[in-house]
Amino acid sequence: MRGTAQRAWVAGLATAALAAGLTACSGGSGEKDERVKACTDGTYAWSGVQRSEKLVELADPISFEKATSSYSAELKPVDDTVHRVTVSTAPEGVDAAGVIKALGRHLKVEEPLAGPSETWTPEEQGHYYEAAAGDYKGDYYSWGSIRLVDADFTYTCGSGDPVKGHVATWEGTGTGFLPCASDPLDSPAARTAALQTCPAGSPAAKDA
Repeated sequence: MRGTAQRAWVAGLATAALAAGLTACSGGSGEKDERVKACTDGTYAWSGVQRSEKLVELADPISFEKATSSYSAELKPVDDTVHRVTVSTAPEGVDAAGVIKALGRHLKVEEPLAGPSETWTPEEQGHYYEAAAGDYKGDYYSWGSIRLVDADFTYTCGSGDPVKGHVATWEGTGTGFLPCASDPLDSPAARTAALQTCPAGSPAAKDA
């Protein structure tokens, strides 16, 4: 009798669960969950996309009085700014990481954009830029940069109200080392570095 009663109880639970599922699909207590599930496949409209490069690290002026085949330049943070990845509003059914991935697809980036948990902190950055191949002589400059991305979005899903938000992230970071005797790169960070560290009148500083 106990086994029969237990099977009957399990069967009753299964029937109740089925009824609850039918209620959810028709707008009961599970309505929100169904709406969230449906909203994972919404569409984005991007606007106000801005991609910029910022100087974040700079070496002291570098000068080689005679030819050398190696160098070591300490890159120091230029200020105390901390860069954080932010998504002002993540639509229901889509987390911040999903919004950032969608922006990456829109921009057709080769590498993933920085994710929600990433930060760029000056205290963690100071390092040396080193190389041991070449023939260096004269004045040089070295720098570090970060490539920032800002964008507004409107996320539309089904018949629900559009969700508007903003994303701040970055494409990556980089470093550079160039002679002051050469023309500056087409790079805001490189040009700023040249102006701050190359001798006045040098091609890199003059044309920056």
